[in-house]
Amino acid sequence: MSPTLVRHQLPASASLPGGGLPGEGLPDPAGPRARARDWAEIQERMLVPLYEAAYDRLRIGAGTRLLGLGCGSGLALLLAAARGAQVSGVDADEARLELARERLSPDGGPQAAAVVGGGPPAAVAGEAPFNVITAFHPSGCVNPAEEPTASLSAAAALAERGSAVVLGGWGPVERCATAGVLRVARRLADPLRTGGGGWRPSGRDDLEELAERAGLRPDGSGRVSCPFGYADAASAVRGLLSTGVFDAALEVTDRRQVEKELGEALHPHQRPDGTVWMPNVFRYLIARTR
Repeated sequence: MSPTLVRHQLPASASLPGGGLPGEGLPDPAGPRARARDWAEIQERMLVPLYEAAYDRLRIGAGTRLLGLGCGSGLALLLAAARGAQVSGVDADEARLELARERLSPDGGPQAAAVVGGGPPAAVAGEAPFNVITAFHPSGCVNPAEEPTASLSAAAALAERGSAVVLGGWGPVERCATAGVLRVARRLADPLRTGGGGWRPSGRDDLEELAERAGLRPDGSGRVSCPFGYADAASAVRGLLSTGVFDAALEVTDRRQVEKELGEALHPHQRPDGTVWMPNVFRYLIARTR
């Protein structure tokens, strides 16, 4: 395995900044490092079933040269590397990349994955072209003005013809318990909604349409159960704020108000023991480079 990471300007959904709860011993609970840590320690693991289902379907392993767009704190890359894949990743969030380097560094030692600042996906391209590209982050979190079409097209140009490109997104809204909670973000952000943004429900053909805009050929899809489970309501608030879906709301609304309304929306999903459980279905599309 030779993991490589580079900073790259991806859409808002790829960088997914957010926030934590105040007063929990963090030096800056709203800062990028705290948000990245909340994403890595609380929220990112919720998408592991999605990662694994796609990897199983594509038989990721030795011989796979994988590029992860919006790789975040590197969990999906780590899972692919554990299967024997050679992995590279790009992301806009330096705080998350720091965590990814820690995860991908052997024994946490100094041999961290290289980071090349400010480059496009081509900056991590090796001598051999990629044969798998992933963009796992839910399409329902993407601002229509900032969708990843250009990034996907640029990445596809670095791949072998016929390579797999995996796109991830929310499943049907009626099968996603978290949808009701995320509507809070949309409602609180209304004053900023001049051109879209924040969370929106996924359309049935969103992933296919994105693939076609990026010049890719759809070649199969699947659905995966990805329940969101948290130890308590405070952890749920921190995890959901780390996704970035609530960023617009935080710009126009008092933070405590956002946390209060988010907590109230989570209440129906809290169990007697205090844990929070929200069943969700996610969807992935396998597309092919032309």
